[in-house]
Amino acid sequence: MTVIEIRRLELFGHVIRMNETSSVEKIFEGKLEGRRGKGRPKLRWINDVEDDLRKLGVKRWRKKALDREEWASVIREGKAKLKGP
Repeated sequence: MTVIEIRRLELFGHVIRMNETSSVEKIFEGKLEGRRGKGRPKLRWINDVEDDLRKLGVKRWRKKALDREEWASVIREGKAKLKGP
């Protein structure tokens, strides 16, 4: 786990806790209209976040991210794994 991954998880917690009327929350949860181009689907930011959480073994991450204190413990656990033994 790198420092970038920790920062990404911290930002994810903020985005999840944002007000539903916030433009960032609308963009994060929204679906774009139109068709996608041919080829492999583009990777999204949430895909990287989900990979980071999978590495940490975090289950029910959406519920945990809504609780600031519980999310802070997930971040602390990630930092501890980053530092190693």
